[in-house]
Amino acid sequence: MFNKLRTVIYHVEDLEKAKAWYKNIIGKDPYFDEPFYVGFDIDGFELGLDPNMNKVEKGNHSVAYWSVDNIEEAERKLLQNDAIGHTPITNVGDGIKVTSLKDPFGNTIGLIEGAG
Repeated sequence: MFNKLRTVIYHVEDLEKAKAWYKNIIGKDPYFDEPFYVGFDIDGFELGLDPNMNKVEKGNHSVAYWSVDNIEEAERKLLQNDAIGHTPITNVGDGIKVTSLKDPFGNTIGLIEGAG
C-alpha cells in the first residue's frame, strides 16, 4: 500500500523564522516559497512548512524519521541550532540508531542512521 515517505509537513506559527531555521539546518534554499507554504526538496522527499495553525494543536501525534549518515553529528547540529533533545540516541538493532528532537516550533524531528 505505501511505497515511500514523500512529504512531511510541519505547522509553524512564524513561517519566516521557520524557513530561515530549516534553510540553515538543510543547507539550501526552499524550491517553493510562498506566504502560504514553503517546500524544501531533500533528496527527492519534501519537507513542507505550513503557517496555517487552524485546528492544529501542538502535541506528540507522529514522528517522521529522516535518514542521516551520522546521527551524532546530525543531533549535534540540531542542538546547536536551538532544537531540544526529545529521546536519546538508541541502537535498535542491526546497526540502526534512532533519536528524536523538537524543533523551535514544537515539531518532533526523527533521525535514523543505518536503515538503508
